[in-house]
Amino acid sequence: MTMTMTAPAPETAVSLVDPELYATGDPYPVWRWMRDHDPVRRHEATEYPAFWSVTRYDDIRTVYNNARVFSSAQGILLRPLAHGNDPGGGRTLALTDPPRHKALRSLVANWFTTRSVRALEDAMRGAVRDVVARAAGLGECDFVTDVAARLPLYVICRLMGVPAHEQEMLFALTSRAFGAGDPETRSIAHQEIMGYFVELMYRRMDEPADDLVSALVNGEVDGELLSEEDILLNCDNLLVGGTENVRLAVSGGMKTFLDRPGDWERLRADRSLMPTAVEEVLRWTSSATHIMRTVTEPVTLGDRLLDAGDRVVLWTPSANRDERYFTDPDVFDITRRPNRHLALGAGEHFCLGAMMTRTEMRILFDELLDSVRSIEQTAPEVPIRSIVVNGLESLPVRISPA
Repeated sequence: MTMTMTAPAPETAVSLVDPELYATGDPYPVWRWMRDHDPVRRHEATEYPAFWSVTRYDDIRTVYNNARVFSSAQGILLRPLAHGNDPGGGRTLALTDPPRHKALRSLVANWFTTRSVRALEDAMRGAVRDVVARAAGLGECDFVTDVAARLPLYVICRLMGVPAHEQEMLFALTSRAFGAGDPETRSIAHQEIMGYFVELMYRRMDEPADDLVSALVNGEVDGELLSEEDILLNCDNLLVGGTENVRLAVSGGMKTFLDRPGDWERLRADRSLMPTAVEEVLRWTSSATHIMRTVTEPVTLGDRLLDAGDRVVLWTPSANRDERYFTDPDVFDITRRPNRHLALGAGEHFCLGAMMTRTEMRILFDELLDSVRSIEQTAPEVPIRSIVVNGLESLPVRISPA
């Protein structure tokens, strides 16, 4: 999947499936070249299967909006061929197509409505105040782990029915499963998370409650209860989906504000800018590096003919910097309007928790502006080494309370 490019190419050869490109390199000039010269580009198989790269906004939106031709059921992320098919294929919210996707979504959608999100706002603010006070008390802390990760985990735990006294344990497990460390440590932590949800699932079978796990345990799709394995896969899907976007967007956004203190002070002085600032942080950070679809029938995309079975990889950060759609896309502008970015997807799979994500980000930034005098970066940030998600593994800071 190494490609050679001609002028005005930024590199002579790059691999879009090399994690180092995203950790220590700069993929944006590569995507810009592809948008201009080869917006639907074929990559032959190596350790990953062959796929088509899609880099323009309009083409990516076309794929998102046609779930019949561009299927999610065979996986939504590139996986090494040696890893086989995604075990969640056709079974989880993220990895199903209509009509099953719609049926699964209907089981849990009520917890993510505008009304439900607003009912949680006071609790969110209280949780953020506690998080910020704790982080400030540490002196130096990791903004990613100690601030950005805590509110979304608190919210999704509350929605899933995780008791308050078990949330800190789950936070420790998710920090190991999705953070730094060797693969074996992450794998063990992930197994422990799944073990926890096995226990919670059985508790809800015996004593249903008003929470997401109970909804999955007792809800029916096509007149049948979900299997235990399907319940667990969807619990895992909700946990990751409910935490990852906010953690990555908030920490990436904070780093951006640290680099541009004038924007942070402007936001402090004028909170009416918060909605557009949140949207710009989402566009700018674009936490999902890629999303994949599988073609179900021959189709033309751009000027390329794709066959059934072909994999199509959508590079979200590229879409969100497309000059054809955004004015000055490489400028961070907290007043940007319009800002119809694709950071939260589009079409059938538009992020179920989009309203929750925006609300959590707004409250986090609001409370930081209200209760913190200064945030100072104390050491270099560490980027995530991944082709799947874009963001920071750690951001060492010192938080001084107001």
